[in-house]
Amino acid sequence: MATTSKSPIAVLNAAWRVAQDALPAYSHRCSPKKFTQHQLFACLVLKKFLKTDYRGVEACLRDSSDLRSAIELEKVPHYTTLQKAADRLLLKPLARRLLDATVCSHLGRRRRVPLAAIDSTGLECTSASAYFVRRRAAVSSPWKTVVYHRFPKLSVICNVDTHFILAFETSRGPHPDVADFRPLLDDARRRVGMTSILADAGYDSEANHRHAREACGVRTVIPAKHGRPTDKPARGRYRRLMQVRFQRDAYRRRSQVETVMSMIKRRQGAHVPARSVRRQHRELRLMALAHNIMILLTRRVFDRACLTPFSPRGG
Repeated sequence: MATTSKSPIAVLNAAWRVAQDALPAYSHRCSPKKFTQHQLFACLVLKKFLKTDYRGVEACLRDSSDLRSAIELEKVPHYTTLQKAADRLLLKPLARRLLDATVCSHLGRRRRVPLAAIDSTGLECTSASAYFVRRRAAVSSPWKTVVYHRFPKLSVICNVDTHFILAFETSRGPHPDVADFRPLLDDARRRVGMTSILADAGYDSEANHRHAREACGVRTVIPAKHGRPTDKPARGRYRRLMQVRFQRDAYRRRSQVETVMSMIKRRQGAHVPARSVRRQHRELRLMALAHNIMILLTRRVFDRACLTPFSPRGG
């Protein structure tokens, strides 16, 4: 199991070092060179850690000299500077490079994950509670009990042993999960090797089984329950195999990916503080990266503690 760091200085410094491994100091040789990309990314991670906005993280940096010295920040960036940095640094190609750096630092040379799981979750576009939204929508239409709306959606593949995210994808929900399986698996395999992957019935399809097992060499455990309930055998070789030889003991560990979703929402908030769709996608990428950085930091501390011999007083 994994825990997340509670120290803002430690998280800020860890994000700074991850960015140093993934990005150049400046995006262009003619950049103003007031702040490095490493410092700006660390400030963005601090924003998610503190569950505040751009003005809030600017005020925190201005009030705390320890936070500034942790990343060698001589001046406090304006909140608009951080907003523009988020638009640039959280584009999909750069976000993937940052994720590569976290996975490389997490696993080192042991790029093999025995058991992974895939799942998705939807987040709110507003900080209002779901109960308030449902009651407010029922005022104008008393017959209406369910509110359907578009929402930002985050899909991840994680290591079930450490809760570390190996790949993520952002989209707009409601959206079927089955189409996200193949691109997520290919993206995760670009970073690590996997032995088995767990998924719920939303990812059930013969094409997904075939791609994972035959093209990628990854064993799949997905219940063959997609579609209407029926007593007939499922179509396809691997879907029928899931009906006959389903690995229930391994599938029980799929709940760990739901724990990852819960960790993200509890530590960083369940709503996405952005209005436009493209900025909502950037916020989702930042949430996944911040989650990895907080776990990466605590694992480093734990590993160092394990290497230090313990001797009782007086012994």
